[in-house]
Amino acid sequence: MPAIRLPDGSQRNFDQAVTVADVAASIGAGLARAALAGKVDGRMVDTSFLIEQDADLAIVTDKDAEGLDVIRHSTAHLLAQAVKSLFPDAQVTIGPVIADGFFYDFSYKRPFTPEDLLAIEKKMAELTKADLKITRKVLPRSEAIRFFKDMGEHYKAQIIESIPSDEDLSLYTQGEFTDLCRGPHAPSTGKLKVFKLMKVAGAYWRGDSKNEMLQRIYGTAWAKKEDQEAHLYRLEEAEKRDHRKIGKVQDLFHMQDEAPGMVFWHPKGWAMWQVVEQYMRRVYGDNGYQEIRCPQIIDRVLWEKSGHWEHFKAGMFTTESEKHEYAIKPMNCPGHIQVFSSDLRSYRELPLRYGEFGSCHRNEPSGGLHGLMRVRGFVQDDGHIFCTEAQIESEVTAFNALVLKVYRDFGFHDVAVKLALRPVSRVGSDEIWDKSEESLRAALKASAIVWEELPGEGAFYGPKIEFHIKDAIGRSWQCGTIQVDFSMPGRLGAEFVDEDNTRKVPVMLHRAILGSLERFIGILVENHAGALPLWLAPVQMAILNISESQAEYARSVAEKLKQKGFRALTDLRNEKITYKIREHSMQRLPYLLVVGDKEVASGMVAVRTRTGEDLGSMTLDALMARFDKELADKGGAA
Repeated sequence: MPAIRLPDGSQRNFDQAVTVADVAASIGAGLARAALAGKVDGRMVDTSFLIEQDADLAIVTDKDAEGLDVIRHSTAHLLAQAVKSLFPDAQVTIGPVIADGFFYDFSYKRPFTPEDLLAIEKKMAELTKADLKITRKVLPRSEAIRFFKDMGEHYKAQIIESIPSDEDLSLYTQGEFTDLCRGPHAPSTGKLKVFKLMKVAGAYWRGDSKNEMLQRIYGTAWAKKEDQEAHLYRLEEAEKRDHRKIGKVQDLFHMQDEAPGMVFWHPKGWAMWQVVEQYMRRVYGDNGYQEIRCPQIIDRVLWEKSGHWEHFKAGMFTTESEKHEYAIKPMNCPGHIQVFSSDLRSYRELPLRYGEFGSCHRNEPSGGLHGLMRVRGFVQDDGHIFCTEAQIESEVTAFNALVLKVYRDFGFHDVAVKLALRPVSRVGSDEIWDKSEESLRAALKASAIVWEELPGEGAFYGPKIEFHIKDAIGRSWQCGTIQVDFSMPGRLGAEFVDEDNTRKVPVMLHRAILGSLERFIGILVENHAGALPLWLAPVQMAILNISESQAEYARSVAEKLKQKGFRALTDLRNEKITYKIREHSMQRLPYLLVVGDKEVASGMVAVRTRTGEDLGSMTLDALMARFDKELADKGGAA
């Protein structure tokens, strides 16, 4: 006679064991139809799961995040069923849920074509309309291996052989298709109505380049059609905003095979870089940071002491000289500790804040490189605060306010804050981790910030607060972070003389606001679709003459603007003015200043915005006053 406790605090008693579906039906027909799965005592299960004793139960529907995962996982199996129906010789491998969708890897004798994807999607729709019941059964390990081998599904057999022998092996069947899966799954294929196949890509079996290249079919699935349409719109917008395309059109940067994951900055791109860097340099100065510079290459011994060699060796580039092994620094923190330890510090000096635009290199897999967003060589707006334990909360609270102000200046007002907690692989005692995590919670409370906790996602040396900015099309980017580290300073021998004249180890706060400058610039370009605000635009205005007779005046206008610190160019080509306007509009410059005989005679310029708005003629003084106001409103300077 199980008693089922529901999320609203109510309880339902039953005379015999009941399934999740039975409980949903007892609550109401609407919930019974909507139920996709259940959460029994915190564990996700199918609606067919039998509850035999008292339990806490939540009915999972498509309104829940877990429900969307169930839909996507089930749709991956729907994809596999459709592929097997159309291409019986194809072998199925794995099909997990990913962000915004799913994929499934297949082994097949020829590449899938766009026409194949259309046929597969059509078959999936037919299977959905058939509303096939999805059932689960458990098989012994040896029987499951034999079952898939008999079907010719050798990859599935290999997967089972790699699963620990003490684990149950569950199989899900829908129609004539059976697949290995932990589940849970939707109760029937009729629940899977909103999906779209996106593309085919290559993927090595088990991610090993020595293995066979499989075909990975990507798809997206949603609870509602309007949600999918919104997602597809975001993808279309993201394609238009791709910083790699805009970077080429606007001549900002390029990358090439001879330096994978490294950026060749062009003059315009480097001008934008300098605006961002100089802005952050002012942030350093205004908030008590001392800027430092540390070596690029440091002996392996230091990385071993810091713990990075053990936890991060695979991501390091190494080199050797005179029988010594060195690492090209993947991060700046050990170097900053060396600066701190170069002199005996007093408690009166704390908190001591160091900042560095540190150039780092990480050996990222070539397949993961993506324009400015994922590189091997990058610069961080990195900083480290050495403080006492009592100063942690005030320092983190001040940083929280600072990072949010900086994001506002860059135009990001929607920021999600997350607290990443201790990972399995870590250094330091549980007591230290308890103190570290509680200090960050206290600072978040003091900042009146709402946050989400992420168990297991902290750095190996300490927990961290993450700041995720949302861009113009709703994508989230994790940029800023502040991390509490009780371990690394002690490992590297950092000390200060405390008020009682004893030597103590400082706490180290690792912090960054933008993160990688390369990545942040890529985010800015995509957020603004290349139409950067005046203070960030590499070229803020172009002065265009109508004919040769105004060339000297155009030069004088440009010179006066440059003397005031504005980034202006002149276009004196012998081209029609309409051609020049169109060309520079495509470059998305904030302003176009046109000069003809009328403007020369009056000492003015005709002003157009990049949106095509005609602001009429202005004196240079009036124009620069407008620019100054716009720059101040955007939180930057020319």
